[in-house]
Amino acid sequence: MRTAISRGVAAAGLFAATATLAAQESGIETFHVQGNVYLLAGAASNIAVQVGPDGVLVVDTGGEDTADAVLAAIRTLSDGPIRWMVNTHGHRDHTGGNTTVSQAGVTLNGNPAAIIAHEEVPTRMVLEDRPITEWPLNTFFEDRRDFYFNGEAIFLYHHPGGHTDGDIVVYFRGSDVLVSGDLFITTTYPVIDADYGGGVDGFIGGLNNMLDIAVPAWLQDGGTYVIPGHGRIGDEADIIEYRDMIVIVRDRIQDMIAKGMSLEEVRAAEPSLDYDTRYDAGDGPGSRDAFIEAVYRDLAQGGDQ
Repeated sequence: MRTAISRGVAAAGLFAATATLAAQESGIETFHVQGNVYLLAGAASNIAVQVGPDGVLVVDTGGEDTADAVLAAIRTLSDGPIRWMVNTHGHRDHTGGNTTVSQAGVTLNGNPAAIIAHEEVPTRMVLEDRPITEWPLNTFFEDRRDFYFNGEAIFLYHHPGGHTDGDIVVYFRGSDVLVSGDLFITTTYPVIDADYGGGVDGFIGGLNNMLDIAVPAWLQDGGTYVIPGHGRIGDEADIIEYRDMIVIVRDRIQDMIAKGMSLEEVRAAEPSLDYDTRYDAGDGPGSRDAFIEAVYRDLAQGGDQ
């Protein structure tokens, strides 16, 4: 009996060591946020992992290329069954690892780990012709869903029309951790995906709802921690700063539109100048130009004036 136990412990230790080495070599880093919740950084997006006696819950899965490394990193935290996965929205940098992580898990009825999302997410995936193994098949259409796992209540809040029309924010009440998806990031300007139903006012509304949940511990620091879609862990003060930036730039552009300014004239006026050194990604999504254009087109309802 002792020999069998010793072999089991040795095997578990070897498995953990192998998983840790694989995760380290891949560039995936693991950080304890607080309570039952951890952050995996280094994939295409941030990933949250909740662990406990009931098993493992994963929020977002990063890109397809890092899926195996993400799974190895999860296994450094727990060798328990992966029971649940949540997608904060449908973009590939957050859902590309769905198949790998889901197939590695198991529900109580023996199926792969269930993927939860708002019903808009699989709709978009179908239109993109993505494989069915990536689809969230456990969906909801209401403003909120909640359930209990690993000793704490978990709330899923739908905030449509911000980054996309399927955005949800995940709140681990016992651990006091928010997972924001791309409604809050610390690296660049917001990415408003108009093709996916995104809009500037929806972005602000989602951030305001997060502020209703988050509570600081002392002098606006600590308390509720926020795992953003990309970037470092934040708190209530970081959400306020991000929300205020969007409101200020939106209002400036709205005023310029009211004066009859074209998109090019608005760009030339540099309505985001005092924030560019902090948030401008340079080019592409998250850049100053992309942000200004997305806000302009959203407010002007589809075109130059």
